[in-house]
Amino acid sequence: MASTTAAPPDGGTPLVVLTPRTVWVIFGALLASMFLSSLDQSIVGTAMPTIVGELHGVEHQGWVITAYILAIAIVMPLYGKFGDLWGRRWPFLVAIGLFTVASAGAGFAQSFPELVAWRGVQGLGGGGLMILSQAIIADIVPAKDRGKYMGPMGALFGIAAVIGPLLGGWFTEGPGWRWAFWINVPIGVAAFAVAWVALRLPTHRSGRRIDVAGIVLMVVATSGIVLVTSWESLTGSRGYDWSDPWLLALVTAVVVSVALFVVVENRAEEPLLPLHLFKNRTFTIATLIGLVLGMGMFSALAFLPTFLQMSTGAGVTESGFLLLPMMAGVMLTAIGSGIAITKTGRYKVFPVVGLAITAAGMVWLTRITGDMSMWLFGAMIFVLGAGMGLVMQTIVLAVQNAVDPHELGTATSANNFFREIGAAVGTALFSTIFTSRLADNLDGVFAGLPAGSAPAGAEGSSLTPEVVEQLPEPLHTGVVDAFTDALAPAFWYLLPLVLVGFVLALFLREVKLSDVAGMVARGEAVADHGDLVEDAPAPAADGAGSPDAVVVTASGAGTRDHPGDRERDGAPVS
Repeated sequence: MASTTAAPPDGGTPLVVLTPRTVWVIFGALLASMFLSSLDQSIVGTAMPTIVGELHGVEHQGWVITAYILAIAIVMPLYGKFGDLWGRRWPFLVAIGLFTVASAGAGFAQSFPELVAWRGVQGLGGGGLMILSQAIIADIVPAKDRGKYMGPMGALFGIAAVIGPLLGGWFTEGPGWRWAFWINVPIGVAAFAVAWVALRLPTHRSGRRIDVAGIVLMVVATSGIVLVTSWESLTGSRGYDWSDPWLLALVTAVVVSVALFVVVENRAEEPLLPLHLFKNRTFTIATLIGLVLGMGMFSALAFLPTFLQMSTGAGVTESGFLLLPMMAGVMLTAIGSGIAITKTGRYKVFPVVGLAITAAGMVWLTRITGDMSMWLFGAMIFVLGAGMGLVMQTIVLAVQNAVDPHELGTATSANNFFREIGAAVGTALFSTIFTSRLADNLDGVFAGLPAGSAPAGAEGSSLTPEVVEQLPEPLHTGVVDAFTDALAPAFWYLLPLVLVGFVLALFLREVKLSDVAGMVARGEAVADHGDLVEDAPAPAADGAGSPDAVVVTASGAGTRDHPGDRERDGAPVS
């Protein structure tokens, strides 16, 4: 049955009726949209050498990825806030439209600046798809049932991280790199059509002023953070030169804008990021876990394909296949934990166990060697993926369950925003550690060679997997060992971050999961749990009536309370 409308008990504005079939149709569209957004963060990585070579952008290739990440980070808080203020249907349709059109434009790009511009537009849509997909699920599914939906969403992040490089390599070696973008078009069109028909979410107006000053300062601060952390890839320099006046100016701009942002948000009528959210213990701890997880995990994953290509001689597509065990680990635990949360109503144990497993996997990865069995390597990254799958969407669920239903989008976007920022900062730090160690190791490998005797292309800054594969012994083994000796110890630097996340998870409060969907709690919907909503009598004024439907008045006075409200107000929770 499709979604319909029903009159509220007080005769006010008609309410949306959410039937089980409608929820699953919407969920399918959300999964497709979220997958596209996540996929495009990684799909261009393996295709990059071919793309920048054809479009003559080798010196500035970092912008292809940075433009996308920067746009996503900037718009995440905006989509979350605007969805809370005006409803999520139209922002979601706009996000799908922007992403789909930009994907087509990127595929047809004839110059490097044109490609970077379209990637930025992709990010403007992709950020909305990430945030609104999670917020819409919170709107239409109660927290106690949401685990079975959030689990597959969490698995999508891991799947996209692995399958992205694989698809990028396959397209590059097959039909052409442009299909890495064009593949989004039919999926995006289908998701848009489904959302247009099935996503009958309420829209409303807010009389409060938009926090323009907060938006401007957030854009400046976020842009500065992303550009600083991407400085090496954007400038082509080897390492960070902190004496560079442009870099110093960026850092200064970040510090000043963050300080001003805090002042502005304290005074704004409708702040972009309400600072009172940080008084909520669950929100703060879960957001900090997301930050350290982003710093520790995504930075580590960025360099594993390079290690595989250098050590095994695997091509770009083969290296993607070698990362499939990690995808399997994420899928298994993300979906399994989601089902378990739905059955038990308990979620705290999963991030605690997940971060412990992640820490164990990180320690195990310090033992990688250039000649190790790929079965052993697969076991290592399976453990890493299994740990991640237990954490990623569980902390989002905890955040959504602990805040006021009117701030679902804002809280969800804040949690994702800090994870993205953590990933950007962590990748930059890990890159600095790895590349500096690698440069020293390679200098040692080539130091003993007579001048001019190194094979063509074997200079440290010009090594490619193809060149390494053709190197004679013992030079080949020396270069592979140089990469291994640079990467393996670097994981020790990430371990403290994961352990900090583990300690934080121990203090995560177990709040009873709400049995009311966000839209129902806000008085915007009727939640139908039967086959025929028309035959389900509305509850009486005292809350008695049919157990198959939950009806609330337009003012939001429902038959059940929301545990997040109780925690936010400081009352004890179960």
